[in-house]
Amino acid sequence: MIPRVLFILLVAQASAGAQAGDSGAQPCLPVAGERIRALDLARAVPAFAGMAPELVLGDAPAPGARRTYSAAEVARLARRYGLAVEPGMEVCFVRPVETLTRERVAAALRAALPAARIEVVEFSRQPIPPGELRFPVSGLRTDQAAGSPLMWRGVVWAGDHADFPVWAKARIVVSGTRVTATEALVPGRAIERTQLREDPYEGPPGLPDLTQIVGRAARRPIPAGTPIERQWLDAPADVLRGESVRVEIRSGRALLILEGQAESSGRRGEVIGIRNPANGKILRATVAERGCVVLSANAGEIAPPGGGSRCGQN
Repeated sequence: MIPRVLFILLVAQASAGAQAGDSGAQPCLPVAGERIRALDLARAVPAFAGMAPELVLGDAPAPGARRTYSAAEVARLARRYGLAVEPGMEVCFVRPVETLTRERVAAALRAALPAARIEVVEFSRQPIPPGELRFPVSGLRTDQAAGSPLMWRGVVWAGDHADFPVWAKARIVVSGTRVTATEALVPGRAIERTQLREDPYEGPPGLPDLTQIVGRAARRPIPAGTPIERQWLDAPADVLRGESVRVEIRSGRALLILEGQAESSGRRGEVIGIRNPANGKILRATVAERGCVVLSANAGEIAPPGGGSRCGQN
């Protein structure tokens, strides 16, 4: 990938070269693709027309930049292939650039979301290499203020410069369904299908469907009747606050197992507080799996799960 700043500098360099051509220097010849072939050089030096047209003679310049074959380089190439050329022949090549149009951007956006109604508001205007314009759905930001045009990032697929970045802002409306909570959803607890319903929907994209919600957990309390948004979802906790959990306490090879009460919720690998019901003491332990935590009595601190844990065993 060519960084955008470097690409713009190369375009400026090519523009300066074009101005020099207007003042009397030989203009650069446009070349497509990543390589300069015999057929390209033959347009300026007829002696190369007798060679295989697709024979590669060198690398093409980056889009917007120039590649000049000096008279000495042309002479060396001619000698290599047994050709006779006039002395002093110099050849300049340039990779062309172009700019986006609203129609082209709109077509690329509709190709990615064919069922949506799309209005292009703005798009990138910098020079780009010729190539296929792509706007993957993964580049669409849906976490923006309601009513604002959505930012959509795309790329120009142009051979060796395949990921040149572009962007567009658009108003997008999709028709389908949205998922609504039929009862209050508790943070940390896995959401079940029976707690949800699907309602008709028309509006901006980005709302999760049933497959993206069932089994996940709410990050915040979600009241009944609330349409669910993607940013409210998280992986469910393996231990919920207030639950009774199995506690494994290790000391060397010794293993003590007791029951405790979770003082906070946590997922596998996270550290939570566990209350020992026998004496009320709060222990810090690592969640090993659903309903089970582990700590090391030797270190007096947290022990990572695994390494002989009997969590899940009878």
